[in-house]
Amino acid sequence: MNVQENESWEGASRAIGRFVEGFRLEALREAHYAAVGRALVDTVSVAFAGHNESAAAIARSYLAGRHGPLEAAAWGLAHGLPVEEAAFYNGVAGHVLDFDDVSSPMRGHPSIVILPAVVALAEAFDKSGAELTAAYTVGFEVIVRLSRPMMSDHYAKGWHSTATVGVLGATAACAKLLGLSREQTSHALGLTVAQSAGTRSNFGTMAKSFQAGHSAACAVRAAMLARLGFDSAPGALDGGYGFMSLYAGGESLADSLRQLGSGGLEIVTSGIEIKKYPLCYATHRTIDGVLDLREEHQLTLDQVERVDVTSNFRATVPLIYPAPKTGLEAKFSMQYAVAAALADGYVKLSSFQDENVRRQHIQDFFAHITVQEEQGPAFPRWNHIAIHTVDGRCLEKRITALRGGPDLPLTEEQLLDKAADCFSFVGLESPSAFFNAAMQLKSAGVRGIMETLPAIGA
Repeated sequence: MNVQENESWEGASRAIGRFVEGFRLEALREAHYAAVGRALVDTVSVAFAGHNESAAAIARSYLAGRHGPLEAAAWGLAHGLPVEEAAFYNGVAGHVLDFDDVSSPMRGHPSIVILPAVVALAEAFDKSGAELTAAYTVGFEVIVRLSRPMMSDHYAKGWHSTATVGVLGATAACAKLLGLSREQTSHALGLTVAQSAGTRSNFGTMAKSFQAGHSAACAVRAAMLARLGFDSAPGALDGGYGFMSLYAGGESLADSLRQLGSGGLEIVTSGIEIKKYPLCYATHRTIDGVLDLREEHQLTLDQVERVDVTSNFRATVPLIYPAPKTGLEAKFSMQYAVAAALADGYVKLSSFQDENVRRQHIQDFFAHITVQEEQGPAFPRWNHIAIHTVDGRCLEKRITALRGGPDLPLTEEQLLDKAADCFSFVGLESPSAFFNAAMQLKSAGVRGIMETLPAIGA
């Protein structure tokens, strides 16, 4: 169906604007506050862990000295930055390790685009935790509803959905936080389409985290401009020359966006998936299976002849480095994920230091790993692992549920252990004050929450 031919359809931008304008704090439930609090703990912690990465250091250098009247915290720094720059820096630092949370329908990372943007604005405008929760909930809803009709082909073509679609949800979240009207939100979305970009060819480089940080800053910019009266085309999303025609396959958004806010909010129904391992989510089922088989059979790398990994259709699309040489490349390598899991018995932040990726026995083992996809449906997702040992055994495991995913979410203890590990990665003790404050969004102000964060090197 061509939505322009459907006279009853108001258009995607206005539909989202209506949803944003009409969403009320009263719609929030304890589960929504808990989900956003968990996302905040996870996203900020991962950003702290990324503080010493080259991409984050370069971003700090780029932003040095750029201050303005509306400032927000740059996570881990002792001084604030203008809201756009704070959103940019926090997005870069929070995404460079590829340890931040995921949405399966989006095939991308929702919190790293939404939270740097809305937290910066919430600090600058002294918003409450409840208002932040509502904004995040709205933004997440928009991301998933936009993703469902078009994401499979969009992502397969090479678009980085965190940046291309995530930025639209982040803009809706900013619009909600700032109290924009339906028309203002529509204009903000059009301004965001003018900035939406990001390619998977940049995976394995600093540019991937730039795309996330840039998108968070774009969302802030678009919402702030629309608030001041800057306009855009109402058909920027689904008009004849709009986002869906150019970035997607012309799919209709009408049915999906008519469901905005109905039938249960996506923040609970599809959920925020918190990563257990600091690399591309497409490797995680395989890592779970390899580690299970390693432990069950007391395997070492030198006991393994080869490993065959098979997955559902398009499950391995992001994994573009069969023989990585750097930590950033290794984050998009099934071969490295398998070899490191077998060799070390874990996959964690230190696994992605360049010298660990370049270990000769790891590099040599890449040729002993095959990765293939089966033709058929992209969902449900699964991985099948077959480990062939030098003594002739074949050890097999099929993984469907994902640790950290909707069926096996991280417990509160596991989440806090992950966050503590992120802070310790940059030499800081676990900031229990921040963890506690982030989980009290219903009654706290955002400025107060962020003031509990330590500064690196302070």
